Amino acid sequence: MQPQLGDSQKTYSPTGMAAGKPNTLYLLITTMRPKQWTKNLIIFAGVIFAQKIFQDAYLLKTFYGFILFCLLSGSVYIINDIIDIDKDRAHPVKRNRPLASGQLGVLPAAVFVTFTGLGSLAGAFLVNRYFGAVALAYFLLTFLYSLKLKNIVIIDVLTIAFGFIFRAMAGVVIISVDISPWLLVCTFLLALFLALTKRRHELVLLDENARAHRKILEEYEPEMLDQMISVVTSSTVMAYSLYTFTAGHSIYLMATIPFVVYGIFRYQYLVHRKDVGGSPETALLKDTPMLVNVLLWVITSALILYLT
Repeated sequence: MQPQLGDSQKTYSPTGMAAGKPNTLYLLITTMRPKQWTKNLIIFAGVIFAQKIFQDAYLLKTFYGFILFCLLSGSVYIINDIIDIDKDRAHPVKRNRPLASGQLGVLPAAVFVTFTGLGSLAGAFLVNRYFGAVALAYFLLTFLYSLKLKNIVIIDVLTIAFGFIFRAMAGVVIISVDISPWLLVCTFLLALFLALTKRRHELVLLDENARAHRKILEEYEPEMLDQMISVVTSSTVMAYSLYTFTAGHSIYLMATIPFVVYGIFRYQYLVHRKDVGGSPETALLKDTPMLVNVLLWVITSALILYLT
């Protein structure tokens, strides 16, 4: 199935860029999906919960790590789009991506991702060997996901969740601090929740065309996913509650539990009523109640951690 671009008169240059369209660099950056780089903000959890955010050396190191992970995750997105180019053309939304639509050629994308991928990994090892090892593990995991793991039922969503664990670990090892294991558990469960809701969104959106877009979707049913989401939701709230009680910070940190509960419920509402389950970053950046809730959680957590 070829993408419907709505203009039969378009012509393409040898690089695959449509005449009159944005230049190749812009298309490459778009393919790296900057909107999804918000996922890498979990890297700042280490410096925040280690109570070192106001120490410039720690904050700058963390920011440097955030930039490297943005480049690294962006590189993986390009690789994924190259691998899935034919399947994306059958998707009602993804067919408009630069590679799937034909605006961007595979060759320039492959050359670009070679430099950004190797460059970001080299930069990670220059920081310290532990951060480099975590970055390499993240890259290999997400690369294997694009190649094979995304087609194995349950393993696919677990792999996505472990990707967030590696991000959180990166934020810890880059500044060489300890962090509560409960926070890593919360990160894993929250990421698993987002992955499951995304699978459900794809099933509902694509209906009978689901398998053509993503083979693994034939293994799932909305009812089964709803049950999994219910288990993960309750586990996330419990794990976060235990973290606030046992992490060694002020007992007042339990005051942030309502923000977590509201955020989870609000996201479920958006999935079922507003059809945004396939794009968590959209819910974070465009849904005002969700954005306000996240900001209130950040402000409240910071005040409790640093003033009590």
